[in-house]
Amino acid sequence: MDIKILNLLEGAKHAEGLTVIIDVFRAFSVECYLYQQGVKNIYTVGTIRKAQQLKLEHPEYILVGERDGLLLDGFEYGNSPYFINEANNIKGSTVVHTTSAGTRGIVNAKNATEIITGSFVNAKAIATYILREQPDKVSLVAMGNGGSYEAKEDVLCANYIKSLLLNEEFDLSNLKDKLLNNGGERFHQVDTQDSQPEEDFHLCLEYDKFDFVIRADKVDDDMYKMILINQ
Repeated sequence: MDIKILNLLEGAKHAEGLTVIIDVFRAFSVECYLYQQGVKNIYTVGTIRKAQQLKLEHPEYILVGERDGLLLDGFEYGNSPYFINEANNIKGSTVVHTTSAGTRGIVNAKNATEIITGSFVNAKAIATYILREQPDKVSLVAMGNGGSYEAKEDVLCANYIKSLLLNEEFDLSNLKDKLLNNGGERFHQVDTQDSQPEEDFHLCLEYDKFDFVIRADKVDDDMYKMILINQ
């Protein structure tokens, strides 16, 4: 098994084989919490315009997403696991999800043979799935901030998944301490608690909380349907 760690939007474009698009803060942590809350379907899209188009065609759809970490106009929810957990209208619903990094990574991974999402909250399930599938090539893409510059949490998650695949030790005991002032600062700012609450920091770092994998199946060039795969 050839395992490569790639970075940012360019890394997604060059990913091959079974590809894990990693976005810890917060896109693919959010999707895990959406499924925990009983969402029926999730469609991932690369652009705000595509999300708005789907909302016009299907007014019952719920829009979830962000740009620069902030809630988008006309969207019911931001990209926040805390607010998703507090929601009381999403069980059984269809969600359209768009973000600055993670969802754009999916639609740009055009050379991948299979795409799954990556986050700490289901990292061990991801490794179990990959080991079961035994692909020739694995691409672990740390999407970073906006897909443009490195995010420590995504790089750590990629290395954690790789360590699980290789049966190597990886110390997660001080994970929050490592990230508190190295990517987690935004969740501790008083003036952005309505979009990036402190609780998100902790919820996104509850590693190995979920035992399922989320696969992205292509619908069109700018839209993927997310498929829940229980282990």
